[in-house]
Amino acid sequence: MKLDNNVSAVITGGASGLGAATARMLAAKGVKVAIFDLQEEKGEALAQELGGVFCKVNVTDEASVDAGFAKAREAIGQERILVNCAGTGNAIKTASRSKEDGSIKHFPLDAFNWIIQINLVGTFRCIAKSAAGMMTLDPLPDGDRGAIVNTASVAAEDGQIGQAAYSASKGGVVGMTLPIARDLMSEGIRVNTILPGIFNTPLLQGAPQNVKDALSASVPFPKRLGNPEEYAALATLMIENGYFNGEDVRLDGAIRMAPR
Repeated sequence: MKLDNNVSAVITGGASGLGAATARMLAAKGVKVAIFDLQEEKGEALAQELGGVFCKVNVTDEASVDAGFAKAREAIGQERILVNCAGTGNAIKTASRSKEDGSIKHFPLDAFNWIIQINLVGTFRCIAKSAAGMMTLDPLPDGDRGAIVNTASVAAEDGQIGQAAYSASKGGVVGMTLPIARDLMSEGIRVNTILPGIFNTPLLQGAPQNVKDALSASVPFPKRLGNPEEYAALATLMIENGYFNGEDVRLDGAIRMAPR
């Protein structure tokens, strides 16, 4: 897909971190961007910087997602690109014993479901609605009607202690990539997923330096945290390269996560 000002993109979780870096990289190529996020101040500022539009969207709420797509399409046209970066995590053991009194508790199911709803169901909701919109477009000269990039995590393959919900949600994103690509193949819509390792996103930027140093040292090479721009570069490649379809790609410096 040729990226220029004839192409529009929606980036969920686009106000910061991986999503913001992707929005900037696409905008630098002329793409018109819509940022879906709950962070109004950051989202509005970035949209203004890029000449795009901000839509306050909660990916777990269907009406909110519908309103976001309607606003984005009115402002910048039907998107040909969707990049799903909205997501969150928690760390709770499946069952655990208190060190203080020996009492036993299990993972609260509402907390498990919350992660699934955001990371997995929210991603699929945006894919389905965006793909339906892309199907209304004429194909480009290369045959593309659209390109979708999802964000999973290396935790989909080697989740750590306490990551049962997070790993399940991200494993679900990996697992649905190929069947969705197959669902949409006759419409010229490609679907790929990135599995990031440890990236220097806002979640880690506030961590103590010794914590960041330890995380960096755990990466085989290069021994540092990933830069959001590196994620954005891979997402952009997946969009531009018309033969990139149905793939799940780790971007992690060859790290394989230890149990803890």
